[in-house]
Amino acid sequence: METTLVSLHWIYLAFVVLIIGFMVRRRDTTLVCVAGILLLGLVATHSLSASISGVFSSFIYAIKELIGTILVISIIVSLSKVMIRTGINEVMISPVTRLIRTPNMAFWIIGLVMMVISWFFWPSPAVALIGAVLLPVAVRVGLPELAVAMAMNLFGHGIALSGDFVIQGAPKLTADAAGIPVDDVLTASIPLVIVMGLVTTVVAFWIMRRDIRLGKLTPHTGRTTVASGLEDSAGSEAERNALSAGMKTLMAVVIPLLFAADIVAMFRLDLTGGDATALIGGTALFIMLLLSILTHKGAGLERTTTYLIEGFQFGFRVFGPVIPIAAFFYLGDSAFLDIFGKLLPEGSHGIVNDLGLALANNVPVNQSVSAVTLTTVGAITGLDGSGFSGISLAGSIANLFASAIGSGIATLTALGQIAAIWVGGGTLIPWALIPAAAICGVDPFELARRNLKPVVIGLVVTTIVAMFLI
Repeated sequence: METTLVSLHWIYLAFVVLIIGFMVRRRDTTLVCVAGILLLGLVATHSLSASISGVFSSFIYAIKELIGTILVISIIVSLSKVMIRTGINEVMISPVTRLIRTPNMAFWIIGLVMMVISWFFWPSPAVALIGAVLLPVAVRVGLPELAVAMAMNLFGHGIALSGDFVIQGAPKLTADAAGIPVDDVLTASIPLVIVMGLVTTVVAFWIMRRDIRLGKLTPHTGRTTVASGLEDSAGSEAERNALSAGMKTLMAVVIPLLFAADIVAMFRLDLTGGDATALIGGTALFIMLLLSILTHKGAGLERTTTYLIEGFQFGFRVFGPVIPIAAFFYLGDSAFLDIFGKLLPEGSHGIVNDLGLALANNVPVNQSVSAVTLTTVGAITGLDGSGFSGISLAGSIANLFASAIGSGIATLTALGQIAAIWVGGGTLIPWALIPAAAICGVDPFELARRNLKPVVIGLVVTTIVAMFLI
């Protein structure tokens, strides 16, 4: 497999480095992203008007890609507001509070529950479920919201999604590209997923405990300027007394049961990914409508709209800073053709995948170098924030390297898959981890920075282990 790198590739790579540098220095990246999109458009189209239009079109593309997540987050926030204002949430979480007594327990229990649900339905609907039920409990026992978001990210978008043992969407893509059975990839990925998961979560937990002890991580660390959107929902005295104690108890039982019914429906109807998220979002919407009518009686119709507006305001304020950076990184994949209408060189797999392929074609081949290269290629292809767009390339490169060294195709395939999904699937790319950040009311960029050290350490250790398994 050969690929030709042109100026577009180098411009894209330069801006990736620049954007990462701005993130590390905690500076806003919007202007840099817009400049990157404009320059890519100028080089591709040689037209200033087309480039300026392309900046706007790239924003539209990013919003289209993110709109499902924006909507479900907004509706969950709307539901949370009415539950908080009526006091239903306090009744609902009181039994769980007795089970989760310490921040340490909250971190591991939330993480493990997130992992199990994500295995069956993928992480997006799991975030909505856990955020609605367990987040208040964790905060009450002293676990900062940022740590809750880390637990959901690392266990759900990291461990569960990178292995994908139940749904098997990821291993199917990589196995097909590598030309081997899915079972081979699944078997080879088990030790790597275990190592990656253990190292990453233990390191994250240790850093969390250290920073809590030193006062660097508190309930307000990483909070967004819109995080108060949930805090200001304590409600008036009339709202808190609108429902009787019996009705609050009934609703506290019915709401978890309805979400549990969603889980059953997902199993019975084989709903995953976006379909499962839509079911959760629709259920949350109808619960919010019911609670609004019960609470406000004759004013329920108007109050319903008020809750929806508050939820949408929260959702778009949280996503606002992320849309420009998502618009830039989406250009690394198929969005480039959709927005600028220009093809890259013949045989191109997209800017990001071309960069990964060029790296693979220019390194010496042995067990150690092969493992490092697959991890690097996987991480590069994960930069577009989907986690899945580049894993087919990882499978193809694993086939190429394994043919050269005579072994290890399944291990190399699994390694590339794990690296791509841990980086792009929702632990390091800010817009990919927005669901957890928004539900927890924390800054997605701060969450990405918090995840960076544990994930990088995990990838290094996992790559070393893979060298011995090839």
